[in-house]
Amino acid sequence: MKHRVSADVGGLEFSIEMGRVATQADGAAYVSYGDTVVLATACALKEPREGIDFFPLTVDYRENTYAAGKIPGGFFKREGRPTEKEILTSRLIDRPLRPLFPEGYRSEVQVIALVLSADKENDPDVMSITGASTALYCSPIPFFKPIAGVRVGLMDGQFVINPPISKLKESSLNLIVAGTEDAIVMVEAGAQQIPESAMIEALDFGHAVIRQLIGLQHQLYELIQPQKREVVKEVLDPAEVERIAQTYSGRISEALHLPGKLNSYHRLDEIEAEIVDAVPEEEGPRREQARAIYQHLMEGIFRREILTDRVRPDGRRFDEVRPIIIDVSLLPRTHGSALFTRGETQALVTATLGTADDEQRMDTLEGESFKRFMLHYNFPPFSVGEVKPLRGPGRREIGHGALAERSILPVMPGEEAFPYTVRVVSDILESNGSSSMATICGGILALMDAGVPISSPVAGVAMGMVKEGDNYAILTDIAGAEDYYGDMDFKVAGTEKGITGLQMDIKIGGIDRRILTEALDQAKAGRLHILDCMVKALGAPRAEISAYAPRIITITIPKDKIGGVIGTGGKVIRGIIEQTGVKIDIEDDGKVNIASTDSDSAQKAIRMIEDLVMEAEIGKTYLGTITRLVDFGAFVEIFPGTEGLLHISEVADYRVQDINDELKIGEQILVKVLSIEPPNKIRLSRKAVLREAAGLPPAEPSARPPRRGDRPHGGGGRDRGPRDRERRPAGSGGGGRRFNR
Repeated sequence: MKHRVSADVGGLEFSIEMGRVATQADGAAYVSYGDTVVLATACALKEPREGIDFFPLTVDYRENTYAAGKIPGGFFKREGRPTEKEILTSRLIDRPLRPLFPEGYRSEVQVIALVLSADKENDPDVMSITGASTALYCSPIPFFKPIAGVRVGLMDGQFVINPPISKLKESSLNLIVAGTEDAIVMVEAGAQQIPESAMIEALDFGHAVIRQLIGLQHQLYELIQPQKREVVKEVLDPAEVERIAQTYSGRISEALHLPGKLNSYHRLDEIEAEIVDAVPEEEGPRREQARAIYQHLMEGIFRREILTDRVRPDGRRFDEVRPIIIDVSLLPRTHGSALFTRGETQALVTATLGTADDEQRMDTLEGESFKRFMLHYNFPPFSVGEVKPLRGPGRREIGHGALAERSILPVMPGEEAFPYTVRVVSDILESNGSSSMATICGGILALMDAGVPISSPVAGVAMGMVKEGDNYAILTDIAGAEDYYGDMDFKVAGTEKGITGLQMDIKIGGIDRRILTEALDQAKAGRLHILDCMVKALGAPRAEISAYAPRIITITIPKDKIGGVIGTGGKVIRGIIEQTGVKIDIEDDGKVNIASTDSDSAQKAIRMIEDLVMEAEIGKTYLGTITRLVDFGAFVEIFPGTEGLLHISEVADYRVQDINDELKIGEQILVKVLSIEPPNKIRLSRKAVLREAAGLPPAEPSARPPRRGDRPHGGGGRDRGPRDRERRPAGSGGGGRRFNR
């Protein structure tokens, strides 16, 4: 049976429909907002998957190009591997859903969100969060606590729900928040250095609309009345738990506090192996329970020491950042480099400067765009002492890179001030928590080392939390164990002024405003401490970019000259590039970027372009080349592509009978521009240049036409008046005779 509910969200109808499409899925929600439509489906196996100790949830988000009336590019003309946007959105959906499934649930669950229609104004990503929750909640799958997601913008001092894509560039905040009715469970944000108090207000603003969307899901649930499947939770043997606890609790606690991550993990692995090996191999279920008891025991010890003893595994205060070591200009031939080490987490980050040719072309449902700033994050297996094959970036790498890129982007210079394409690469060499925040810190240092004029340094810090009832502890700069066994991973990046990037994941039912405020305040203190360490290592961007980076010089040419510089089929501009070895990029507005590591080559290219676009000026003298001779004068190219007429009367300060007697094709002569008449008729004079050279005044406009005998350096010609001209025989050509005294 078809059911439909709707509500006004941000001035548009947000509707959810179930029972009309994809009815063989456990749950299928058809979500519409504006003219954007998403189909979110959920399916689960009825039996649990044996032999695993994790929840096997898979989330996939795909954008069909037909949704925007487009045909895919490429040879195969069909959708291929997931794009970066699709991978990041899959993570956005997964992160708030995963913690809300029942503990111990081991049946495979697959959530798929398909974009069926895209109006290019309402982003389907946040719609998919709500759609996925609806598909799960209103299905037999044991998902009991619905969530919803919204985007919050900040424009002209006002918060806006789900701002249109075309307006997001005007927003100083791009916040995606997901939550239950009671609390916030996931946050993803990029911001233009907004204060912590404004971020809290934005979260509250978004949460109010989240409650409204969850209300729609409750309405559907009451209409459908799904019969939820039972979850059989594994129960640990109390006697066995007590026995293992009495024997191993002290040793586990001691191992947790061992200095050095690998030393601690190695000792804990030995204890686990000892506990499991105490059970005969033929008793497989008991061995698995022994392993589960060990994990339960270790987590309990960790949480008790944090909440009761107020002690962290490495002995730090709750608000203390691990020791920081910074090296810059580490790599001699990169444009910029930095090695950022915080505790046992280390990021080697490089910055590379390129030209417009290096921009990344983005082809999305919203249309084609280009990225001038890219940040790529790599997590090789040796960073955690593992042996694994090297593969392409996974979802984790793409997600961490996107967070770091989003956090640094607000302080990057605009194209007018710095016309470079910039790529930052972070290679994690060691990892014990918060490598994405180390990437932000190292990335800023590498950019400054490369001479990129960022507006302000950015630092990042990862916050954690352990919570039991009303008792909680907020931890600054969490290490690996604190992330794994804690209840929150809250990453905050920003400048001294405010927040530029935010990401929060909660493993429990959510956190309230009070804890959020305290976590943000504690994160700010940690961020300022890290910024101080960074400034001591490198206080400001280098005054000059690397000698190995291309120098980009920008000039502007008239728009109507662009075609002449490019030439037919690009012939002219290719010739300039071949002769000089530079890179040239011409914008539609006439801006030309010339890039080269050799300044002489760049200057040569500039001169060639300026010659092509040069415009004649009245009264200015040019060294021109004669290109054609005609009866009435000569055509002279005063600079490439621009010719003027040198009339026979302006060739010399005497009467010229035959132009061929005075000038030759290919000869170079000095000429002055007398006038420019529309559309582009240029009148030239050689006579004016000769008179100036002889120190004579310019010829009077009313004077008789010049004659051959009237030479500026003598010649004895008799000066005749107007009446003499009237006596010339018809057809004399105006100067065939010479009169002497």
